[in-house]
Amino acid sequence: MLKGFFTVPEPTNEPVKTYAPGSAERASLQEAIRTARSQVKDIPMYIGSEEIRTENTQPLHPPHDHGHVLGHFHEGDKGHVTQAVNAALGAKPAWENMHWEQRAAIFLKAADLLSGPYRDQINAATMLGQSKNAYQAEIDAACELIDFLRFNVKFMTEIYAQQPPISGTGVWNRTEHRPLEGFVFAITPFNFTAIAGNLPTAPAMMGNTVVWKPAHTQIYAAHVLMQVFKEAGVPDGVINLIYVDGPDAGEVIFSHPDFAGLHFTGSTGVFQHLWKTIGQNISRYKSYPRIVGETGGKDFVIAHKSADPKAVATALSRGAFEYQGQKCSAASRAYIPANLWEEVKRFLLADLASMKMGGTEDFGNFINAVIDEKAFDKISGYIEEAKKSPNVELIAGGNYDKSKGYFIEPTVLLVQDPLYKTMVEEIFGPVLTLYVYQGDHFEEALELVDQTSPYALTGAVFSRDRYAIELATTKLRHAAGNFYINDKPTGAVVGQQPFGGARASGTNDKAGSMVNLLRWVSPRTIKETFVSATDYRYPFLGE
Repeated sequence: MLKGFFTVPEPTNEPVKTYAPGSAERASLQEAIRTARSQVKDIPMYIGSEEIRTENTQPLHPPHDHGHVLGHFHEGDKGHVTQAVNAALGAKPAWENMHWEQRAAIFLKAADLLSGPYRDQINAATMLGQSKNAYQAEIDAACELIDFLRFNVKFMTEIYAQQPPISGTGVWNRTEHRPLEGFVFAITPFNFTAIAGNLPTAPAMMGNTVVWKPAHTQIYAAHVLMQVFKEAGVPDGVINLIYVDGPDAGEVIFSHPDFAGLHFTGSTGVFQHLWKTIGQNISRYKSYPRIVGETGGKDFVIAHKSADPKAVATALSRGAFEYQGQKCSAASRAYIPANLWEEVKRFLLADLASMKMGGTEDFGNFINAVIDEKAFDKISGYIEEAKKSPNVELIAGGNYDKSKGYFIEPTVLLVQDPLYKTMVEEIFGPVLTLYVYQGDHFEEALELVDQTSPYALTGAVFSRDRYAIELATTKLRHAAGNFYINDKPTGAVVGQQPFGGARASGTNDKAGSMVNLLRWVSPRTIKETFVSATDYRYPFLGE
């Protein structure tokens, strides 16, 4: 196994800073925010060795203060996509032949840069560009991405160390974990800076070169990540950052014979469209592309009649409304037994009454803005429709305002119909829908949870009865790729809870684990015989 040869620093999860009042890290981050707000950034694309600027520039605004301009990014076109593909293919021979230790060192350095000199900068960019509060930015933009980089280096070395057993003398069998033949296309979402960093770097770590297209609403932080990667020593052309419309990118990428893989996080509809496009073009490609996607969710919390009402309410407060519910893992539907409902409701309403809403610059605000006007209009539309329904009771919230920023109050709906649309459809905002069931019908409620949604990303059960926990774990086996017992269904930690779901939630290739990295290699088995046979006859042919 060459254990000594494959030794790398043993990763541990990056400690999360608290940014408590009076702390040095709070003052330092606040200064970084002030500095960022005082500047108007000019943000180019990064293709090969070039910083690409175009005549088509677009402004970037904080979602909570859309009158302020953080910077302008240079939007590209299909020609820039082709340029990025050519840069990736041009960089590939040297990169894939670089020894794994050198690639590992680059990404370990990137992790240390994020942990140290870039920590305030990446957190401030995420707070301003994506409207995350200080704690949400810290656990995402800093800690989770640092963990992705360090743990993925460890997983990479474990993959390379996987070799066939020695099977006698005269033959040496070995496995070469080759990068894919071609380039990888990474499409990243707005809501997690860590995902935006992991999707291009995971394939790159395994020797692939990448064309990276972030969501336009995440470009402000993506620009900082690219600066980190370049300072860490990622060679030109290995990761190419472009800002183009999806159809323009797709027209070039998915018709190219060297397209080798898609690493995607985003909506289920977009992912299914991309999969269909790839299938229609399958005869064009040199090899069958790897398709890895994490998509939507309609994540649940179900409480048993024995559950702790306060624990359930806290899980709902945090799970549904941290980062305004804009997490694919956010609690969006909950099933509460009738015997606990009044207590859960009382605790939940008390939590909501104490939550302050506003800009991320004020560290007293728990709730900030949703990402943009399109999201605001979609979420508020669900709320307005629910208000008009005779079978829906508005328990809390329901107000919204986009005059200064895209603010929507944490909203709680109580439905009589467990198949009402806000129990079924992904909203991706601060809206939680509750259904109260009879406590003695727990097993029927589990079946309802399993069958209501096409998604299967995250879910949680709360109970102090171990038989009920076992029943839920069994009945909901396929309802969630990440399943939580007596905890909220959000906050997966790299190296502890590899993340991903199935059904309409994606390919379940578990970001933050060896499983994901294995998708970015194509093994070659090598058998070497030291003394070759010189007679075709086998012993059984003898008389």
